[in-house]
Amino acid sequence: MWTDSRRINRAGLRAAQKGVRPIFDRATSVRTYQPRMIPGLLQTADYATAVLTAVQQRHNVQADDVAAAVQERLARQAILRQPGRTFAFLLEEAALRYQLYGREILQAQLAHLEDVTRLPSVSLGIVPLGAPRAHSPHAAPVEGFTMFDDEMVSVELVSGHLQLTQKWEIALYVERFAALANIAVYGAQARRLIAAAKGAD
Repeated sequence: MWTDSRRINRAGLRAAQKGVRPIFDRATSVRTYQPRMIPGLLQTADYATAVLTAVQQRHNVQADDVAAAVQERLARQAILRQPGRTFAFLLEEAALRYQLYGREILQAQLAHLEDVTRLPSVSLGIVPLGAPRAHSPHAAPVEGFTMFDDEMVSVELVSGHLQLTQKWEIALYVERFAALANIAVYGAQARRLIAAAKGAD
């Protein structure tokens, strides 16, 4: 199913954030890949504010409800600590370094990421810039996506969102996620990459 950004944000940013919450609430396994930014479940308040302000400006959203949308997004993060759920995040190292919203916001966000790597329900993998991809055709960077169990894949594009439920489509994203996970680093190695990004000029 395709939903364009105008329709998603028609009732405001808070309504858009609230609208996706049931999808997260139902899922016991959430897998997210992001090549360029920090996923919503891992965002700090300032980073989320910057992200949603940019969405408001980019899509000319008339409702002035960024603060309420941020609160809704942050409230969703409570699921990271609920028993019986698992979360796997894969980020390209570049996502740690892009200066999208200012250095201070990014620094605080990276510090939060270091803490998140220690949550028992969370696996955070970083794909290093120099990771070997030549022998894995499925490990090239692609668009950001989130998989909910093995039932749906949500893909965010410039002009809207795709929700994919066909088994053959989901299988392609499962395969891509596995290939990227295989070249990612975790734990102490991931924290070293985050620390290096924090120390970058």
